[in-house]
Amino acid sequence: MKDNAELKDKRFKIAHREAIIGVVLVIINFSLWFGFAYGLGSGDPASYNYVLGLPEWFFYSCVLSFIVMFILVIYSVKFLFKEVPFEEEEERGDHT
Repeated sequence: MKDNAELKDKRFKIAHREAIIGVVLVIINFSLWFGFAYGLGSGDPASYNYVLGLPEWFFYSCVLSFIVMFILVIYSVKFLFKEVPFEEEEERGDHT
């Protein structure tokens, strides 16, 4: 059972929120990769289109998806994640 201090600690709420953001980012990354790789790459190799010398499915699934995820992770860290101290906050009051 959780003790009362843990229930009141804001760090746990922040950590859970940031964990959910991380899982959402992983789902977005996998969806982009899988969608482009198997959506565009499932055809006949003779009919592939090329972008910058790479097969279209590879360019979109590996290169473009990486750039999109890089931007999303930077945005998440700068604007959605919060700085949290590792030390426990001491209770306010007279404890002598």
